[in-house]
Amino acid sequence: PEESGSKILVLYFSRTGEQYNGGVIEKGNTAIVADMIIEQTGADRFEILPKNDTYPMTYKELTDVAKEEQNQNARPEIASTVGDLSSYDTIYLGYPIWWGDLPMICYTFLESYDFSGKTIIPFCTHEGSGDAGTQSKIQSAVPNADVKEVLAIKGTDTQNDPDSVRSTVTDRLNEMK
Repeated sequence: PEESGSKILVLYFSRTGEQYNGGVIEKGNTAIVADMIIEQTGADRFEILPKNDTYPMTYKELTDVAKEEQNQNARPEIASTVGDLSSYDTIYLGYPIWWGDLPMICYTFLESYDFSGKTIIPFCTHEGSGDAGTQSKIQSAVPNADVKEVLAIKGTDTQNDPDSVRSTVTDRLNEMK
């Protein structure tokens, strides 16, 4: 991760390419929200990247792969690791909603570390499904962590109305103080 010396980590999984209702994007929706949180908190950054990135760049094909991973309960390999997760007290976890759930690679990450005693603040991007009940799914994956309410942001808003999204992120961060 990029380190700032803080006890806060923003870790996220995000994709570029063709999006539902968004056309082709150069920067992932979840990455945009992650950057906003990092700017306002001074948190360290860790992007969850697949070891073998075979995810398609077209929407239909990507959703097919996402559904197949869910059906197989797959755990895609991650390219790198967080050096010392124990040094973080608060972790912002960002992800897109894929077929009503976190991408399976996020489960790989959650199952690879000890989150005991940590506060996890989830945030997601979606195109109408809201947080899709992911708070309870994350809590089940990391039962010894304190998982807060999910901040759900419409993905197309990150591209088309970033000022409004920034305001929403700021409001949420102020609520957390």
